[in-house]
Amino acid sequence: MGSNLGSPAGDPEATMAAAAKRLEELGQVIGSSSLYSTKPVGFADQPRFLNAVVALETDLEPLALLRELLRIEKEFGRDRSSGIRNGPRTLDLDILVYGDERISEAGLAIPHPRIEEREFVLVPLLELEANGPTGHTPKVVRKLLRKFLTRSPGHSHAVVPFQSALWRARPLWDVGHSGSG
Repeated sequence: MGSNLGSPAGDPEATMAAAAKRLEELGQVIGSSSLYSTKPVGFADQPRFLNAVVALETDLEPLALLRELLRIEKEFGRDRSSGIRNGPRTLDLDILVYGDERISEAGLAIPHPRIEEREFVLVPLLELEANGPTGHTPKVVRKLLRKFLTRSPGHSHAVVPFQSALWRARPLWDVGHSGSG
């Protein structure tokens, strides 16, 4: 998930926190990464994004899940029919993986077709996986993370941790074990 514009919920930080809460209506949020401030990809003349990865267990089929995610985006002020490709947005919700399923149909590709190219996805995904049981991690994610970890290390300000009073990272192993909801 990502945001770099204010929404009816507030600034991008408030938008991300409110959107994560809305995801709980679609299933059980079983983990979430920290928030990261990330450099825009593609269209550079826009504010930095806030990004995070959320693990959701849901009974919704992939296409139904996508429809619900698009509905939530719209509620937060996103209009996918207008705007610049890779431009600023109030909220972006993508399905990165759906278990080990591979889907390629009009409007839906799982795993996400550009997941491997996007450090702003891989960094929070790596954090989430590092703090959780590997037995529940889809094979494609384990493969991507192994590949990501073997890249040549380089210092970059493209993806940096963002301290937030509104967002709570929830490691996968922490589900059901904390005193707060």
